[in-house]
Amino acid sequence: MTQEKKNGKIIAIITMIFLFGMISFVTNLAAPMGIVLKNQFDVSNALGMLGNFGNFIAYAVMGIPSGILLQRVGYKKTALIAVAIGFIGVGIQFLSGHSSPEMAFAVYLIGAFVAGFSMCLLNTVVNPMLNKLGGEGNKGNQLIQVGGSFNSVMATITPMFVGILIAGSIEKATISQIFPVMYTAMAVFAFAFFVLLFVHIPEPNAATSTEPIGKLMKGALKFRHFILGAIAIFVYVGIEVGVPGTLNLFLTDSVEKGGAGIASTISGFVVGTYWFLMLVGRLAGASLGAKVSSKAMLTFTSGLGLILVILAIFSSTETLVNLPVLQQSETGGLSFGFAEVPINAMYLVLVGLCTSIMWGGIFNLAVEGLGKYLAAASGLFMVLVCGGGILPVIQGIVADIAGFMPSYWVIIAALAYLLFYGLVGCKNVNKDIPVE
Repeated sequence: MTQEKKNGKIIAIITMIFLFGMISFVTNLAAPMGIVLKNQFDVSNALGMLGNFGNFIAYAVMGIPSGILLQRVGYKKTALIAVAIGFIGVGIQFLSGHSSPEMAFAVYLIGAFVAGFSMCLLNTVVNPMLNKLGGEGNKGNQLIQVGGSFNSVMATITPMFVGILIAGSIEKATISQIFPVMYTAMAVFAFAFFVLLFVHIPEPNAATSTEPIGKLMKGALKFRHFILGAIAIFVYVGIEVGVPGTLNLFLTDSVEKGGAGIASTISGFVVGTYWFLMLVGRLAGASLGAKVSSKAMLTFTSGLGLILVILAIFSSTETLVNLPVLQQSETGGLSFGFAEVPINAMYLVLVGLCTSIMWGGIFNLAVEGLGKYLAAASGLFMVLVCGGGILPVIQGIVADIAGFMPSYWVIIAALAYLLFYGLVGCKNVNKDIPVE
C-alpha cells in the first residue's frame, strides 16, 4: 500500500468515527427530552417516549431506501445527504421551541422523525465502511468498537448536558431550555458537511455488483444468520435506549408516581454514567476485538446483562447506594459529589458495560460472508433499528400500567433473544450461496 493510499485510509477512518459520534449526539438527545416533554405537556411515560419513537421509526421508513441510495451514489454522497438532512431535522426541533403551545409537541416530533432519517443514512454508511476499512472479520469488529467508543463519549455528554440545562426547574422544563444542545448539534452537522466535502472517501463496494438492488436484497434475505441478526439489532437497540431512557424517567418522577424524585442534574449524570460505561466497554472491546470472537463477546454480555436486569427488578427501590454525580447546590452552583440513588439504578447503569460491544458484534456476525450483498444488507439491517423506538414505548406502556421496575421484563425478553443469537442463531448455515 502506497503512503498516499495509507493516509487516505486513515482520514477515511477518522471521518467515519467522527460521524459515529454525531449519530450518538443526536439520537441520545431524544431520551432526556422525554423528561421535558412529560413536564411541558403533562403526558404519560409512553407519550414522553414519542420523540425517541419518532427518531427511531424513521429507520423503518428509510432503511431500505438508504441501502438503495448507498448502492447508487456511494458512501461520500450518501454521507453528505445524511448530514444535510440532520441539520434540517435538528432545525425543526429548534423551531418547536418557538411554536405555539398547541403545535410545539407535533413540530418537535416531526423534527425527531427527520433527524432519524439522517441517523439511518449515517449508520448505513458508517458501519459497513468501518467493517471494510478494518479488514472485516474480528479486525473489522475491532474498528467498529473504536468508532463505538467515540459514539459513547457523545452519548455520555448529552444527558448530562440536558440535565444541567433543566436543573432546578424540572416541573417547568420546556423545549426552549434545550436550545444550547440544538445549537451545538447544528454546528456539528455544518462542520461535518464541509469536512466531508473535501475529504476523499474510498468506495469499497463501488464495483462489487451491477445487479438490481431488489435482487441483492432478496439475496441477502436467503442467509438465515442475517435475518436473525437483523432481529437481534431490533431488540438490541431497544435495550440500549430503553434501559437508560426508562431509568431517567424513574429517577426524575415523583415518589407518589412510583419514581425516585431525584433532581434532573443528578439523574442526568447517573444516566450519563451508563453511557460512560458503554465507552469503557467499547474501549475494552476495541482492545480485545482481534483476539476474542464476536460470538463469545455477545454470548457473555447477553448473559451478564440478564443477571443485572433481574437484580434490578427484584431489588428494593428503598435500598440506596452512593454514586458519583454532578450536583446543584442551594445557591445554584454545580459540584461533583456522591448522591444516594436506589440500588436498582446501579444495576441498570452497569448494563452499559454489556450493551457496549453488542452493536459491533451483532453487525459483524450478521453480515459475515455476504460479499456482494453487503451494501443492500446494510440497508435492510437499518430498518430493524426502529426497535430503538418501538421497545421503549412498549416498556413505557408497561411502566404506566405496572410500574417502572416491572417494565424491565421487556428488556429481559430482549436480552434472552440476544443470548440465543450469540449461542445458536449467528452461525452461517448458507455457505453454499455464491457471494462474488
